[in-house]
Amino acid sequence: MENATSRRLDPAREQAILDATLELLAETGYDRMSVDQIARRAGASKATIYRRWTGKADLVVDLVCNRLDIDLPPAPDTGSLRGDLLAALGAICAAIGHRHQLIIGLVSAMLSSPELAGAVRDHMPGRDLSGLEFLLGRAVERGDLPGPVDPRALFSVAEGLIWRRLIVLGEPLDDVFMADAVDRVLLPLAESWSGSMET
Repeated sequence: MENATSRRLDPAREQAILDATLELLAETGYDRMSVDQIARRAGASKATIYRRWTGKADLVVDLVCNRLDIDLPPAPDTGSLRGDLLAALGAICAAIGHRHQLIIGLVSAMLSSPELAGAVRDHMPGRDLSGLEFLLGRAVERGDLPGPVDPRALFSVAEGLIWRRLIVLGEPLDDVFMADAVDRVLLPLAESWSGSMET
């Protein structure tokens, strides 16, 4: 038997529901958002929503994991590893920064809802780190680094710095932050880790 999550709606109706979910998630947060509110905002019935998604958590997971991918521009060639890292971090901060209220709301909801947290972790797709991988490989070719660096590990550190800045400190992802992150953390780590990857 076909389950609820395998049934597709009219694309325009589905997008209206996803848009309403995104708006309400940013406005009220996950805990205070209801399927009733989503249905009213989207001009749809609850039955329509339940025909496509099993519930609020399933809808939010679909939205966050599959519909809000962050597309980063190609890694620029600034002529130096420091410049490339600054440009790459700037692109990440720009992509994340305008969604930070939504992200903060989602993090809070994951802490209070094990169901949502588990669903997000189970369905979160792997990030495309090809841009950062290319950037670091180019640094090796240029002679800025003596050997390869694991792009996933460096990206994880950058993410940690960004989330701490946004969520813990509540401060902007500005030029001062980016220069400090690159000069004091990312660039020294890249140089320290260079050549330590297993072949």
